[in-house]
Amino acid sequence: MEKLKRAVTEIAYARDQAKLSGFHRSIVPFLSLASSLYGVVLSFRRSLYRSGFFSRHRLPVPVISVGNLTWGGNGKTPMVEFIARCLSDYGISPLILTRFGLGSSTSEVNLGWFSAFGRVDQVSTIGLILAAFYFASGYAGGDEAKMLQRHLLGGPVKVGVGANRIATANLFFEKYGYVDCRGSKLFERTYLDQKVGSHISSEKIGAAILDDGMQHWSLCRDLEIVMINGLMPWGNCKLLPLGPLREPLMALKRADVAVLHHADLVLEQKLKDIELVIQEIKSLPIFYTRMAPSYFFEVRNINTKMHLGAVHNAVVLCVSAIGSSDAFVQRMEKMGPIYVDRFDFSDHHSFQTKDMHMMRERLRQLEDKFGYKPIVIVTEKDYDRDPQILKHLHPFQVLVLCSEMQIIPHKGCNKDHLKLLLRELLEVKLSGAD
Repeated sequence: MEKLKRAVTEIAYARDQAKLSGFHRSIVPFLSLASSLYGVVLSFRRSLYRSGFFSRHRLPVPVISVGNLTWGGNGKTPMVEFIARCLSDYGISPLILTRFGLGSSTSEVNLGWFSAFGRVDQVSTIGLILAAFYFASGYAGGDEAKMLQRHLLGGPVKVGVGANRIATANLFFEKYGYVDCRGSKLFERTYLDQKVGSHISSEKIGAAILDDGMQHWSLCRDLEIVMINGLMPWGNCKLLPLGPLREPLMALKRADVAVLHHADLVLEQKLKDIELVIQEIKSLPIFYTRMAPSYFFEVRNINTKMHLGAVHNAVVLCVSAIGSSDAFVQRMEKMGPIYVDRFDFSDHHSFQTKDMHMMRERLRQLEDKFGYKPIVIVTEKDYDRDPQILKHLHPFQVLVLCSEMQIIPHKGCNKDHLKLLLRELLEVKLSGAD
C-alpha cells in the first residue's frame, strides 16, 4: 500500500508523464477512471446541497473554516492554531472541530470521538470513490488533533474530534455552553476587555474553527480560508486520485482569504503565477506564510528544549510522513549539518517495526561512512502520531523539530493585517447573519 500511495503522489505531481515508470503508467488508466467517477459524484453531491436535498446546519457561534483544494502539506493545522490564538487574544474561547484523533489520551479529544460513528453523507461514501479519497488525501491521521492539544493545553481553546462535527460541536455546547454573539459587538467588547488586562472568565464557546473544512459542506461557515502549498500548488490539475485536487480550482470562488504556505521556499515568479491563477477565479486577499524552526526536543526527554545549533556540523537523517517533506528537508539543510539524508513516507503513515529496521540500517550506513553517529530528525506530527515507537531507534539520538507558522510581510500584508482582516470579515458576515 505504501508503494501505491507513493506512486499516486508521483503521478499527481509529475511534470512529464512520459518519464513515468512502467508501473506508474500501468495504473494511470485505473486512476483516471476513478478520478472521472469521483468528479461525477462530487458534482452530484454538490447539486444536492444546492437544491436543499441535503440540509446545511448552522452553529450558534461564528464558524471559521480552514481548508484546502489538494491533499496534505498546505499548512492547515498551523493556521488553525494561529486563528485559535488570535480569538483567545480577543477574549473568545474557541472550539476547534477536527475529523480524527485515534489513540488520544486526553479527555477533551475523547469527548467527541464517538460521534465519528454518527450519520455520514451516503453519497460521499460510495466504495471506490471513498477508497480513492481516503488513501490519496491522507485522512485518519489523528496527529493534527494530538499536536493541537499539546500546543494549546491549559488555555481556553478546546479541541473536538469526530467525523460528524455537528454532533461533536453539540457535545461541547452541552458541556461548556456557548456565547451567541451574532449581531452583537462581541469583538469590540472583548477587545476593550483585553486592553484593560482582563482574561477570559467563561468557558463558554464563542467561535468554532473547522479544521480541514472546505469540503465539509453540511456545516455553514462565516469565513472560508483556503491554504495553498506554494511548493506544489495544483500538481497536474486533475481530481483525486489521478491528481491532487479534492475539488476543481473553481471552488476558490467560495473562499474569502487565500494563504500561500511555504512561500519563503518558492521563487518569486512562481508565487506570482499562483496568485494570477487565484485572482483569475476570484479577487481575494492573499497572504504568505512560512514555518519558522524554533527548537528541538528529544523523544526520550520531551521537556528539554535544544537549540537549533544542535545539528550544526552533524550528519542528519530526516524522517517524515507528512504532506510536504521537501519543505522539511530544505529547512533542515539551512541549519548547517554537514550532510542531510532523508526517509520519506506517505502523509500520515504510521511507523511500523519494519520501518524502524530500515531506518536503523540506513543509520548504520551513515555511521560507517562518516565515522560517528547520525542524528534522526522528525516533525512534530510524526512524533505525535506515535511517541513511543521512535524510542526504539536508541542509541541513535532522535530529535523533534518544533516550528511556528509566521506571516511573511508581502505587499503591505502582515500578521497584524491578517488578524484585522479576520476580525473585519467576521463582523461583516455576522452583521448580515439571519
